Amino acid sequence: MSDNRRRRNPAEQIRLAEWHDHYVKKHTRRGVLRATAAGGATLAAGHLLLPGTAEAAPGPTVLLSGEKVAGSTQRPFGRHLGFGADASRQVVVSWQTPAKVTAPYLRIGTAAGDYGATVPAEVRALTSDLSWQTPEHDFPPHSGSAVTQYYHHVKLDNLVPNTTYYYVLGHQGYDPTTSGRVGEVATFRTAPAAGGTGTFSFTAFGDQGVGYNALATNSLIADLDPRFHLAMGDMSYALEGEGGHPKEDEYDARKWDSFFAQNDPVSSGIPWMVALGNHEMEGWYDYHGYGGMRARFTMPDNAWAGSTCIYSWRYQNVGLVSLDGNDICYNSPSNLDYTEGRQTAWLKSQLKKFRDDPSIEFIVVYCHQCTYSTSDANGAELGAQQKWAPLFDQYQVDLVLNGHNHLYERTDPIKAGKGTKKASPGATVNPKTDGVTYITAGGGGESINDWIDEKVGDSYIGHVNDATVTMRWDDEDGGGHSKKVTWSRVRYRGYSLVHVEVTPTVGGTPGRLKVRALTEDNVLVDEVTLRRG
Repeated sequence: MSDNRRRRNPAEQIRLAEWHDHYVKKHTRRGVLRATAAGGATLAAGHLLLPGTAEAAPGPTVLLSGEKVAGSTQRPFGRHLGFGADASRQVVVSWQTPAKVTAPYLRIGTAAGDYGATVPAEVRALTSDLSWQTPEHDFPPHSGSAVTQYYHHVKLDNLVPNTTYYYVLGHQGYDPTTSGRVGEVATFRTAPAAGGTGTFSFTAFGDQGVGYNALATNSLIADLDPRFHLAMGDMSYALEGEGGHPKEDEYDARKWDSFFAQNDPVSSGIPWMVALGNHEMEGWYDYHGYGGMRARFTMPDNAWAGSTCIYSWRYQNVGLVSLDGNDICYNSPSNLDYTEGRQTAWLKSQLKKFRDDPSIEFIVVYCHQCTYSTSDANGAELGAQQKWAPLFDQYQVDLVLNGHNHLYERTDPIKAGKGTKKASPGATVNPKTDGVTYITAGGGGESINDWIDEKVGDSYIGHVNDATVTMRWDDEDGGGHSKKVTWSRVRYRGYSLVHVEVTPTVGGTPGRLKVRALTEDNVLVDEVTLRRG
């Protein structure tokens, strides 16, 4: 397999309820704030109310696989949030239930204990044949021929910017607000409206997996309390193998259950914006193997009809783009060129749109595969260098974040494939003149990879070791190539994440991205500031 896989918050209550009511009356027809789900809903004066629908009451049990399963026993789990294209107004709440339930719903409000009526969820049932699977544990003797996972999604629209919302999840026979389960209340906060001048932060890593190292990086996310997190592919490792090879890849669908349960304490309050990795090419499903991802996540769908986890969105003064690196990947070529150039054409138009928008100061692109890397596992991706890097240069992308190689590496700013200046830890880079900074942040929790030049080793704060090192890549015919490069400025083999603090331009003080790499124990290994102007 190509990447040498080894097995393996209380949020503050809204300060002024009056402001919420004022905003609703000012910006929505008849004071109604809409929330869209399977059947649609409305939120009037802070309370969600389904047209002509009373709140669900405890009801009958659910018939599943010949057994009666009481709704009261089916506790929702694996809560995970996502922003819409406009993070100030749109949020998706997603979760899972252990079995099929009747009438799953969300209740939401702007004050703890005041959740309004039920908003029905869209149910996406994902069935996986046991014959496909190689589980970590033996299937019990009474298992059926397949496992079905039930994912639920509620899209909320026309929310109030910069507002904390409280929510609970339930279904027929299960209502945490009446059963004393106060620990199941969660919160999220919408982004400030475009033009906001407040500082905020986000985190990013790829290749998380399930286990104690993944829990450690999760704990760090919780401590940092970012506004959102970028999960850059290869998330659960339910699929072991290169991806896209159903006859060869090992797969355990229930590994996703563990992944979502593990992340729930963080992802229930901090939106996780996901990108596709090669381990998400689950070839047993439709949509080029992405049918499972379509069931589990709801990301913005603004690229084109039928695309999966290819999208753009904005948070305050930052435009963000999620790409599917499998489309241009020679390293794991199962889905190579499956969009027939459509993704690259869309990327060009989206970067132009962002760069022409004076309210967007910074552009951040994230995907799984590495444009530039000196790791010995997956190396660099020639397809990204050929098709995407010229666009990153043309539209002055500030930061490109990747996973795929399980370690941390930061380049000097690069233009036309060459480093333009030395950017040691603590340096300031001007993306307009210096070029694009590329970061590999694949230390989210899975086994750590090595460098091609193992004897050269790491270089980071407190252990600076500048050196000429080797970059390796595959071509479209499967041939391997390598060359010496001087732009690999910081290298760290360990579990870590990227933390980006964003400060918008205020008055005559230019905005900045302060980018730091932190170990799972919150030790600083790298820092660079990106400032335009």
